[in-house]
Amino acid sequence: MHDMLLIALFAFLGAVGAGLLGALALFVLRRRSLTVSLTVVAAVAVTAMLAGTLVVAWAMFLSPHDLSVVTTVAAMAATVSLATALLLGRWVVARSKALTLAARSFGDGGSFAAPLAPATAELAALSRELEATSAKLAVSRDRERALETSRRELVAWISHDLRTPLAGLRAMSEALEDGMAADPDRYLRQIRTEVERMNDMVGDLFELSRIHAGTLVLSPSRVSLHDLVGDALAGADPLAREHGVRLVGDRIDKIPVEVDGKEMSRVLGNLLVNAIRRTPADGTVAVAAAGSTDGVVLTVTDGCGGIPEQDLPRVFDTGWRGSHARTPPSGAGLGLAIVRGIVEAHRGSAAVRNVAGGCCFEVTLPAAGV
Repeated sequence: MHDMLLIALFAFLGAVGAGLLGALALFVLRRRSLTVSLTVVAAVAVTAMLAGTLVVAWAMFLSPHDLSVVTTVAAMAATVSLATALLLGRWVVARSKALTLAARSFGDGGSFAAPLAPATAELAALSRELEATSAKLAVSRDRERALETSRRELVAWISHDLRTPLAGLRAMSEALEDGMAADPDRYLRQIRTEVERMNDMVGDLFELSRIHAGTLVLSPSRVSLHDLVGDALAGADPLAREHGVRLVGDRIDKIPVEVDGKEMSRVLGNLLVNAIRRTPADGTVAVAAAGSTDGVVLTVTDGCGGIPEQDLPRVFDTGWRGSHARTPPSGAGLGLAIVRGIVEAHRGSAAVRNVAGGCCFEVTLPAAGV
């Protein structure tokens, strides 16, 4: 037992010496290739075994022949181990380089395609994560391009919509100043109308900026959807009469909802104004509200003739106004974007679909708690 303990001690000391040298080598070469690290690990393993064997052999006073045999066996094992480590390192490095090239492609704006060659479980898991990240980046790029397009259109349309009334205001003010206005009162009424329209436009821009910045603060309270829709219909009735459009709101269930009354009135007002302006004279705009499994569904159906299928996904984008609404008084294309922002702030959703003769806007809101 005493001899075995001495042999174990000598072997341990020899292995510890080789291990310390290996740890130092790994620290020095930590920035080098994985092949070098694997070679060092294999060399440490073989050297630890050889050092322990030689220390024990010297302590046991083996003959030179026996010592040479042990050394030769250990050297052969070291050669095979180092060769295996080099092959493994080159294989792993090759797979890592292929993965790096694939990752570089989607980082430059392309899509990630995992290398076809087999890889270790860790590299395969990394490839799957890179594929998922690539898909997310593609969606983000598409969304960013769509937002950038909307911003450019918004800036162009806002500039156009502001320039036109400003030019008219300048001409009317100059006519009034020079005493050339045949009917000054009519000019003043027109100036007031243009100022109110620009004020509404600026108000819409401010509301949209609050929505996008996440600073829209809601003050929800329990209200009746029937009363909310009734007030919105009463407010839109003068515009409907002016355009010769009939408002229908006889299918409104008396359902309580937990919403910000002021903001939801803006939502209903924007939907009704949008529907009235795009419905021809003698047409009908119908409003309905009913409970569903998803909550409360409010619909506004107009007679605009429908929206092209390719434009349906863009209806609620900032600045979208459709192909037939490029000039005033169509607005700057902010109303529906505001509708979606306010509805989503209420944890609801807004959608649109084509129906016979027009389109139907649907606003889904969570049902009020009991």
